Amino acid sequence: MTTPAPRPDGVKVFHGIAELEQAVGTHLGYSGWHTVTQQQIDTFAEATGDHQWIHVDPVRAAGGPFGTTIAHGYLTLSLVPMLVWEIYTVEGITMGVNYGSNKVRFPAPVPVGSKLRAGVELVSVTPGSGGYQVVARVTVEREGGDRPVCVADAVSVLVP
Repeated sequence: MTTPAPRPDGVKVFHGIAELEQAVGTHLGYSGWHTVTQQQIDTFAEATGDHQWIHVDPVRAAGGPFGTTIAHGYLTLSLVPMLVWEIYTVEGITMGVNYGSNKVRFPAPVPVGSKLRAGVELVSVTPGSGGYQVVARVTVEREGGDRPVCVADAVSVLVP
């Protein structure tokens, strides 16, 4: 297998589906670190209607089980596309769409101010009627954390 050379920004570029298929079973790399802010948490709460105090009330959360507010699990999951785009891309496709997730877990909380990054392992590339179904195991970790904050088998469809 030939490993694609990363762009200057570190993103691995696969030149077509065939080259991507050769990378199945390998770890593709890591994104940069991104800080989760209270503004992101509050905006996510507004968008989803989830205003639980552990997310949006810093005063009450200071006395709670985490000592501060924490990000919603689904906020962490929603960062996956941005983080993955920092790791790899596939040239020669006309469209890529999010198809869902086969499995999602949130093993540890994300306290406000946490720095997160993702790592990606390419699980499979399968041809189908609408394109190629790509499964990537995305592990989001918190700087200084001892467990991942999110592990998801993200599924996308790439159309050549």
